[in-house]
Order: sequence, then structure tokens, then C-alpha cells
Amino acid sequence: MKQLMLIRHAKSSWDLQLDDHQRPLAPRGIQDAQLVSVAVEKYLPDNFMIWCSTAKRARETALIFAKNIFLDAGNIVFEEELYTFDNIELARIIKSCDDDIDNLIVFGHNEAITNFVNKFGNTFIDNVPTCGFVSIIFDSKTWKNIGRGVTKNVVFPRDLR
Repeated sequence: MKQLMLIRHAKSSWDLQLDDHQRPLAPRGIQDAQLVSVAVEKYLPDNFMIWCSTAKRARETALIFAKNIFLDAGNIVFEEELYTFDNIELARIIKSCDDDIDNLIVFGHNEAITNFVNKFGNTFIDNVPTCGFVSIIFDSKTWKNIGRGVTKNVVFPRDLR
């Protein structure tokens, strides 16, 4: 069994004219990351790997989660390739995960996350919102062979406010 937990970065700020990769979290994004990280802690397995896009908003979201779930932020693997909006590219990256890892958390971006969830999960989600959390269980021993899985947990910030 493999478990994938996808987290879309929290709400980012458009206040400054920055390159997309450098946009930080907005105040609401920080609040949502605090709320969601605390709420999903009960769904996290004991052992997991965390991969994160190198975009500033994704990094900041991952660091808030790490702080709230008492994880050493040094254990987060920042992957340039995860700065993608394409679900096919996201699937290729996830399928490259080492099979010794059974539980993978990925912090990334939309449209990739929503489209991935709808292709690989069994519950249709119109849009995974910023800081949305979706976990999918796969009946597979290898990441490269994951197919249609079972959507297990869905947590969106609006459900926690």
C-alpha cells in the first residue's frame, strides 16, 4: 500500500510585483496553513517523506506544517520539478518515488493537484483550494505502478473556519 497526501500551497500574496516563483504567502494563507496543519495531523502516518515545490509560497506552507506537526524542517526535500502546474508531470515525479517510502506528502500547485486528484482518486473534486489537503491510498507495492486509488481524507480551509 502507498499513501499520497497532496497539499496545495496556501493563499499567496499579489501585493508586490514579483516573479511567480518568489510570491510569499498572504496573511490569510498563513492562517489557513495553521488551521489545516493542525486539523490533518490526525490523518498523518507515523513515517512519511515530504517533497515540496521550490516556489516560496509552497516552501512557506510546508514550513508551517512542519512546525505544527513537530517535524524537523531539515527533512523536507525541496524539488524544483514540483514547481509544475501539469498533472502529467506531477504524476511522473510521484511515480519516481523510492518504493521504500510508503507515505509521501507533496506540497505543490494547481492545476496539477486538482487534475491529479481527479485522475488518480475515486472522488471528483471540482477544485482543490489553496491549502487544500487530499490523501489517496493506492493498492500498490510500487509508486511507478500506482493507478486509481481511494480518496481517503479531504480537508479544506473553508471547512475549518
